[in-house]
Amino acid sequence: MSKHLQNDLHNLKNEVLEIGTIVEEAVEKSMRAFRKGDVETARKIIEQDEIINQKEVELEEECLKILALYQPVAKDLRFIASVIKINNDLERMGDISVKISKRTLSLAKELPIELPDHLKEMIQLTRSMVKDSLDAFFRQDATYSREICRRDEDVDRLNKQILSLLRDKMRSDPQHIDQYLDMVTATKGIERIADLATNIAQDVVYMVEGEIIRHKYKF
Repeated sequence: MSKHLQNDLHNLKNEVLEIGTIVEEAVEKSMRAFRKGDVETARKIIEQDEIINQKEVELEEECLKILALYQPVAKDLRFIASVIKINNDLERMGDISVKISKRTLSLAKELPIELPDHLKEMIQLTRSMVKDSLDAFFRQDATYSREICRRDEDVDRLNKQILSLLRDKMRSDPQHIDQYLDMVTATKGIERIADLATNIAQDVVYMVEGEIIRHKYKF
């Protein structure tokens, strides 16, 4: 590996961690704001989304420049390919954080209603998956990444329980159906963020070992 390529790959890694830190904060704050009905924080997340979008474009352009300049192969090529995918997944997490924040603003316009009991657990699990998938990328830890992938099943289970409860609530309390629909949208968004964290963990496995595991059900 040339010294210049090594330096550029090191810089790419740092740029992923930079955008990852911003996205992780947006995810955490959007979920906390949703739970607490924090309108001010929700508005800030919506306003700051352009920062994530701009960094996503800049990182992708840097990846393409390195590909054209060095034409890397083997592990270096896998690393850059993984960075491109992870970068895209992080940007999508930012978008979903905005959607969750918009549901917070919508819910704030109505009288408060009780959130589902399992929502806090689902939020905590999803937040840990986002944080840990970025840690796995930084450490290039394929074993840890596989463990993160397994947690997605728990998020899916909680998502089904919450959505089933919300459907029952909509039937028994139709006058608050708009609020329950906001909760459904936010819950699905949280589940989708967990899916994207799983994607990142899967990409780390590919980056480190060259194995594609996204279509496998056992890790």
